[in-house]
Amino acid sequence: MEEASYAAPAVASDEVRGDYTGAVYGSLLAASVVVGAGTLGSFPRLQLIALLLGTGVVFWASHVFARLFGARMVSRLSWTTVRRTAREERPIIEAAVPPAAAAAVAPLLGLGPQGIAWLALLVALAGQVGWATLAARRAGASRRLMLVAGAINLFLGLLIVLLKVGLQH
Repeated sequence: MEEASYAAPAVASDEVRGDYTGAVYGSLLAASVVVGAGTLGSFPRLQLIALLLGTGVVFWASHVFARLFGARMVSRLSWTTVRRTAREERPIIEAAVPPAAAAAVAPLLGLGPQGIAWLALLVALAGQVGWATLAARRAGASRRLMLVAGAINLFLGLLIVLLKVGLQH
């Protein structure tokens, strides 16, 4: 196998490439929140939704603060920088919305607490794999590299699933 087939293009503009780090990270975070909540036993659906969205907001704020602190070390901080940084980190929050929405509609599917948790977890993991694959595609990666990015994120997601299964027994 040629090593070059895994390489992304040397130059890709920020506009074309995008930054899906927050979405991938936020999806993995959401999956972890569901696993953590699920290991505590039966829990109300609204608590899971609040925990998913609240955790997303807290991690978003901490990422914004960390980036702004780093930017402050380089140059003067402005409201423009604060707004831009907050907007750039927004995918962390956005990644929590689909699993929270899945938890919200799960009763319509006749799911109980464990079913709700599994549905939210699967939606979070699908987001993680999807965002990673899209990031690779938008970066101009080959199909092989897109497949590798998706497979690695699927593997990470499966580790979260194994953690959930292991902690419930």
